[in-house]
Formats: sequence, C-alpha cells, structure tokens
Amino acid sequence: MRGSAAGITNARTEVVIIGPARSFGQPAAQSTPFAETYATEDPVLQTARALAHELGLPCVSPGAGSVLRLLAAAGSAKAVVEIGTGTGVSGIWLLRGMRPDGVLTTIDVEHEHQRIARRIFLEAGYASSRTRIISGRALNVLPRLADGVYDLIFVDADTTEFAACTEAALRLLRPGGVLIVNGAHAGGRISDPSARDVDTLTIRETVKAIRESEDWIPAVIPSGAGLLTAVKR
Repeated sequence: MRGSAAGITNARTEVVIIGPARSFGQPAAQSTPFAETYATEDPVLQTARALAHELGLPCVSPGAGSVLRLLAAAGSAKAVVEIGTGTGVSGIWLLRGMRPDGVLTTIDVEHEHQRIARRIFLEAGYASSRTRIISGRALNVLPRLADGVYDLIFVDADTTEFAACTEAALRLLRPGGVLIVNGAHAGGRISDPSARDVDTLTIRETVKAIRESEDWIPAVIPSGAGLLTAVKR
C-alpha cells in the first residue's frame, strides 16, 4: 500500500521499551570478579596454569580465556596464530573455540615452555595435527606466514613487539579477522597520566594507533589484563 507524500513527511518512528525501567550498571571493580569466576577451568587447564605459575610465567585469566574461546567460536576460526605459547593455557582456550578441523600456529622463543605446551595440548585431547608449534622470535617467524589467510591472531608477547606484531597482523588476517592483544590495561596504569614507564607508553601508543586506524574496528575488553580487540575491515 502506497502512502501519500504528506503521509511520508509526517510519519514518525517511535521506540517502545516494554518493562520497568531499571539500571544494571555497576562499577568494573564489582563486575570483573564475577566475570572471572563465571569461567570455569577443567583439570588440564588447571595443570597448565599451575605449571605457568611454577615457571613464573604470566598467562591469561579464566575470564580472558573464555573471551578468546568466544571470539574464536564466533568467527568459526580455522586458522589461528598465537604469539606467546607459554604452557598452553591460552592455546587450549583458543582451540576450544576453533573449528574441529582448525589449526593453531603458536610461536614462542622458549623451547622448554613449548615442550610443556605440546604435552598439555595432547592431554587436552588435541592431536598433534591441530597445532603447529614454532620456536623462534615472533618478529622472525611472522614474515614467513601467508598473507590474508588467518581468522584470528592473539598477541601475548613482550610490549616491545606490540607495534611489529599488530602491523604483521594487518597483513596476515583476512578481512573480518580478529586481532587480540593481551595486556591493554598496562597493569592498571593505562589511564594514569603520571605513569610514564616504557611498557605503559608502548601500550598507550598501540591502543591509540589501533583506535585511530581506518583499518580496524576496535574495542578494549576489560577481562584479565585487558584485551585490545580489533576486527580487520
């Protein structure tokens, strides 16, 4: 049915909200602990986390891990790159969100850490064909990877490598692929103007560069140490 020009001119769009008005807003200090305890870890993940603790290695929190799994699943990720293998904590979370035929390429300079991670992946039920474990510095390995074929890249590296890793991610990811950089909160210093240490300044520069780039659609997810997340346009 066609309306008149006058009818079109006078038409109004109304939004109706059904239900009582209520606010569920709460400070991050209250919501973050719930988000962390909402995610549960099985014995294999608990073992990987305990081994990381023994070695003095930081690893993603359960809440951050659940975000990795969610984003991998949402994108039906088949090809994923992880920079920073550790003892396999984040790798397991990623694998659990990936497609059953997906392959995780994980890069780390520490051979011993990767030896542990390889065992952890097997204990978690993932055949060796599901992981490609590469020893070496990320900055030396990334140039050898194929352009535009990866669905997700997770960066859990030294802050000095953030800029190079994010630049490489733009080349490696397919359009619609997801970049995740761990540590966006800079240990809680990111919003403190008096914090001028090298790590904090580097993270600020990375967050700013991603936010201002037309190549990315970014957001910071406040789970764990903070996840700078961006979708490649």
